[in-house]
Amino acid sequence: MRVALHSEIVEGRVASYALRHARVPDGLVETFARIGIHDWTIWRSGRRLFHLVDCDDWSAANAELDRDPANAAWQRDIGRFVEVFRATDGSEGYVPLDAVWSLATQNRGR
Repeated sequence: MRVALHSEIVEGRVASYALRHARVPDGLVETFARIGIHDWTIWRSGRRLFHLVDCDDWSAANAELDRDPANAAWQRDIGRFVEVFRATDGSEGYVPLDAVWSLATQNRGR
């Protein structure tokens, strides 16, 4: 499954965020493999970040991340740069965005 997330960088910290997030710790990469996260890509527009996560089960992976020491350490570090995650209605929340359209899905329906 794929899920998309939206977050925002703290004002004035875009460059620092980009430098710090150029590589995540190997321990976190190992956690991702163990819990079924296969890819995580982040795009930036201004201070806004858009994440695309390819995983087996987002809810299960997220629950595992909540208990994982490598993720806790990473969140303490990268959290200095991330102001907020946004829910689908724009409010604060760490939930996947609603999918609107997919070319692949449309083509499968042909």
